[in-house]
Order: sequence, then C-alpha cells, then structure tokens
Amino acid sequence: MTFLNPLLLLGALGIGLPILAHLINRQQVKRTDWAAMQFLSRSVRVRSRQLRLRDLLLLLMRCLAVLLLVLALARPATNSADVSWLPGEERAGVIIALDASFSMQHSDGKATRFERAIEQVRIISEHIQPGDPVSLVLLGGEHRVVLRNMAYEPNRFAEVLSEQQAAAEPLDLDSVPKRLETLVQDMDAPQKEVYIVTDTQAHDWGRASSPLQEALRGLGQEASVFLVPVAGSGENLAVTGMDLVSGALRKGSIARYRATVHNYGKRPVSGVDVRCRVEGVQIDSKQIPLIPPGSSETVSLFVPFYNSGPTRITADISGDALATDNVRRAVAEVRDRVSVLCVDGSMGDAGRLIMSSLRARTDGAEDEGFVVRSVQWPDFPTGDLGQIDVIILADVPEITQEQASQLSRFVRQGNGLVWFAGDNVKASKWNELSGEGGSALLPASLGAVVDTSDNWGVGKPLDPDMPDHTVCRPLQSLPEDLLSETRFLKRLQVEPADTSFLVMNLAGSHLPILLEHSLGRGHVFMFTTSAHSTWNNMAQTPVFPMLMQQIVTYLTGREFEQPRIVGDSLMLSYAEQPDAIDAVFDTPSKQAITVPVREYRNGYVALLEKSREAGFYVARVSVQAPGMPIAVNVNTHESDVACVTATALRESLDGTGITVSATAADLSADINTARTGRSSWRFFMLAGLAFLVIESLFADRILGRNRLRRDQRSRPPQHEEVA
Repeated sequence: MTFLNPLLLLGALGIGLPILAHLINRQQVKRTDWAAMQFLSRSVRVRSRQLRLRDLLLLLMRCLAVLLLVLALARPATNSADVSWLPGEERAGVIIALDASFSMQHSDGKATRFERAIEQVRIISEHIQPGDPVSLVLLGGEHRVVLRNMAYEPNRFAEVLSEQQAAAEPLDLDSVPKRLETLVQDMDAPQKEVYIVTDTQAHDWGRASSPLQEALRGLGQEASVFLVPVAGSGENLAVTGMDLVSGALRKGSIARYRATVHNYGKRPVSGVDVRCRVEGVQIDSKQIPLIPPGSSETVSLFVPFYNSGPTRITADISGDALATDNVRRAVAEVRDRVSVLCVDGSMGDAGRLIMSSLRARTDGAEDEGFVVRSVQWPDFPTGDLGQIDVIILADVPEITQEQASQLSRFVRQGNGLVWFAGDNVKASKWNELSGEGGSALLPASLGAVVDTSDNWGVGKPLDPDMPDHTVCRPLQSLPEDLLSETRFLKRLQVEPADTSFLVMNLAGSHLPILLEHSLGRGHVFMFTTSAHSTWNNMAQTPVFPMLMQQIVTYLTGREFEQPRIVGDSLMLSYAEQPDAIDAVFDTPSKQAITVPVREYRNGYVALLEKSREAGFYVARVSVQAPGMPIAVNVNTHESDVACVTATALRESLDGTGITVSATAADLSADINTARTGRSSWRFFMLAGLAFLVIESLFADRILGRNRLRRDQRSRPPQHEEVA
C-alpha cells in the first residue's frame, strides 16, 4: 500500500486524544469497608465491569474513527493483485501526448492522421474516471501543454480536444521523454499513465538513438507508458526549395528561380505540375515528367517584376496527400534601379575589370536600370550615400575613421559592401578600424600577403564543393574543368571573425577566398584576393562576371528576402533608434503580435521568437507603418512520412517498458490489463464516518439511560394510602 499524502499519516497520533480524555475522566474510587453495605458488593462489582466494558468500547470506536479518517486523508492506493480483499476504485492520473507535427496532416483519402489520433484519444478518455487528474500536451517543435492536472470532466475534455489542430512544425522527439517525465512528477495519482499518440515516423522511431531509448526507459519507470501509433502511407511529394538562381531584382527585369520537388514515397510520380505565383497570381508553370522514388527534380521558373517593392513569390504543387509541404515561399525586394559605386585604389586597373564584369551581358545591350560608376580612392564621396545600393572597395589602401563610420551606417541601413585585397592595402590601418562587440566593418582581420602558386608558378583553383549559397549557385552550373581554370596566385592571410561565413575557398584547403558577414540589415563580402590580374585570372574566365553580378543581386535584397523555417525567430532591424518602442508582426492567421524594440550590436532590433506558422508574416515598425513580408516555410525534414510498423516498434522498444497498442481493441485491452492500481480513500472515509455515527448514537443512548436513572433516584418515594 502506498499513500499520496504520506505526511498526513502523522495525524494517526490523534488517537491519543480520546485515550487521554478517557484516562482523565476515570473515577478514582477510594475503597472503604462498611459492614452495612457488604450485601451489595456483589451487584456493585458486576455493575462496575459493565461500565468499564462500555467505556472501552466507546474508546475503541473513537480511536478507529480517527485512524480511518487519517488513512482516508492520506489517500491510500493499493495494487489489486497484492491486496485483492481491500475495496477500492480503479483510479489513474493520465497524461496524453498528442503528436501535432505537420506530418499528422497526411491523409489516406478518408481522414488525416491527426483525425485518427483524436479518435484514439477519445478511446483513452473512456477509461478515465470523472475527477481523475488528466493532462493533454501537443507534441511538436515546442511541446505545448493544453491541460495540466485538470480534474477530468467528460464534456469539458471533449470540447478542448475538438479545438486542437496540427501545426506546421516538425516533431522534436528527443525532448519528448523529458517533458513528459516533468508532467508525471507533477501529478498526484495512485497510478500514472502516459499515452503517446503519434504517427511513428521512420526517421524518428526507426533509428532511435541510445539517449532516446534511455530516456524512454526512465519514463517507463515513472509511469505506465503506452505508444499508440496512427501510421499511414509513406507516399508524399514536397516542394523543398525555391531559390533565386540568376537575374536582377529590379523593376522591369526577369529573375530565374529554381523550384525543387522531392518524392519521399516508394513509387514514381509522373506529370507533376509546378506553378509559380507572384502576389497570388500565377505567372509561370512547368511540368516535371517523372520523379523517381526518393529523388528530387528541379524546374526553372521565370518571374517578371512589373512593380517595385517587396514581392511575394510562391512555388506550389497540388494533388498530394500532405498539402502543408506543397508550397515554398520567398520574398524579393524589387527596386526601381540599382546603383553600384566602385572605389578604386589601384589607379584604374582593378576598377576597370570590376565595372566590365558587372556590365557584361549576353546580348551586349545596356541595362538602364543598372548604374555602375567608378571613382578613385581620394575621391571617395563624403556626402549622402542614399542613392547608392552597393559600394565596392578595390585595393583601397586605407580609410579614415569617419569614412569607416559612414560605411558602417551605410551597410546597417540594408545596403551592401564588397571589399577586395590588393598590393596597396595597408593591413595594419584596416585592423585599427575593427570595432568591438561584433561591430567590425570587415568579416576578418588582415595579415600578410602569401603566395599560393606551386613550383611551376601555377595558382590553386577554387574548391568545387561550395555551400548552398545564393552567390555560388551560378558557379555550380559550370563544368568542373571550366571552374578549375580560375587560378589564384596570391591571397591575403586573414583571421575570420566568429560571425563570418566561408563562401568560397581554395581547393584542398580551408583557406578562404570569399567571406561574408551581416552588419545590421546589410551584408559585407570580403575577397582575400585582388580583382587585379596579377593576383589571379578570374577576370579572364566566366567566373568573375557571374560571381560579381550574383553578389550585387544578393546584396540588393533585404533581409526579408531570405526565407525562414517554422521555429526560427523573426527579426526586424533598425539602423537608428525608432520612434515607436514596439514593432508589430502580423502572422499568416491574421494575428497581430507586439514585440518590444531593444538595442543589439550598435543597432536596434525587434525579435519575434520561434515562429509557429508557415506563410507570409508581415513586420511593421508600428501599427500604422507599411509592412514588410517575411516568408516562413516548413521544415521538410518532417516530409518523410514513412512509418514504422507496430511489430518493428515492439522490437526496437523491447526493454524500455513501453506498451505498443496498435489498434483500438489492443488499446482498451492494454489499459484494462495495466490498470491494477486502486484508490481506497473513499472506503476509509466512509468507514471512519460510520464509526463516528455509531459511536455518537451509542454514546447518546448510554447518556439517556444514565439520565433516566438519575431522575428515578431523585424522585421521592410515593406511599399508597390505606383506608
């Protein structure tokens, strides 16, 4: 027998009160021999024994009543197999963990997995007694407790259950046991049960890690754990990518995006139509003839920009069993024109090559929306830079502290900066301008110039294994032999900052050629080599114009162009302190969330932590201000909806103490088998109250008899008159 409130057992000491009262009220009789009363001694002794027996019986009833009430308040619980003779009710505290990740929206044509999971929860609720503690938690990227230790009431529970929906987030399975163990420890019940209702995806449950199995084993020691699978077909298509490949984000131009569709199923899918929409209007469509199982196919979608400003772009498919991952979103910041200023410190050589690469076009025509001009280093503009979008510093020896502050403000406002090394660069002067607290203008500190050529004077090529970065995508389409023709003879030794990102490096090493870091709302690219032909032959290959044009396209996009994933935090940056103390984020479900603005890294930001919906958020600096859209997509790791069979689950979870209940019949049978705990507090409470009532009635009856005897003794004798 166990007790939910064991400390209350100290109340059993209360039985000493009636015993103490009995001892105090005992009559201390002094024996006196009296010859005239000797004939009554026999009847007095008999009467005395009757009184003592009566008092002891009342004392015993009072002590039992106190003891039974204390036991009832301590909430005793027993195992029916061990103490089968003791009456009790089958009581249990129930924790229901319902998988609400977006894979649960996968449909078999009749119902989604989430709808079938709700039905399983209803079966579980039929075995819960009114008043039993129950908790309901929705599992996802961040587990959300809907009900916590609520006294079970069928109608209320059914109402709450009907309001729940699957979210657009993936399941973080590794954190589930710890979260459930916390809920178990917080619950007071004679027996505790945990039900995990999930679709048991293969990528989670099929290769459960040792820490996960150990955590599940620990949870099984705290409570009876049931795994209720709602498996389904593994067939699913998902749009896994929507990336800008080439083109300019300018009014009147056309950009090429690449949409990627992956087949997660085991059967090939033919005739997949991919549609591209701009602000909800379809502008392009392509068909993928066939996608083999487990493979991805890409299509090019051409997006014309007729208007400037932030533009919402989507690529979607239809006719799939899981609609949540059938769309991919992006935002393009379209400008009326793009202006690039090249500041040349090499007396014209590097600047000329950079301008030629930016103006290079396949048709040879001049682009009126793309303005490129070059100035010599001493003529660096000191006025307003508001009409310039990208500044390129090529072999600039040094800049003043005032110019460094001017460039820092320029980048923080959302513009771009490209820095090239060269023979004239004074490394010590640039390093002196490095700020503190992550506010450095460049992504690395500068060192000495090093020779990267071999014994025959041949430079090292670029590493063809490039990251999936926007500026690298055009280069990834080049043949490897053409890419390897770009050779680097010299480079500047650098020490990258912790905030920098390696974009390109030399083959066979991690020596950086191109680094990037963000500064406020803008970005800075840093070439550790020169644009001049004495350091490399980039200008003589297609690599240089493709790379420079793509960098400018990337830099002219705002932070809102970069899509986020559900669960990511959304940030709105300010170059200067805003007038409003709060920013507003409108969610895809039209909910307005107010977020405070705070200072961060010499700037100001408003941070919406952990987005929970997929779609277009709108960030505004105030309620009345125009909004900037932010694309938020689902994590396609969850798109692999293949499930583990119940047999495989039982084998992999063997030894953890978890019961796998695959069907509704199995679930009911497993609950009845496992629920051996009984709560006997009602029995002890009723028994204690019964003894109190009996004791009171018995005491009242005895008191009535004593009162009657006293009345009879006090009444004077009556004598009959004799005639």
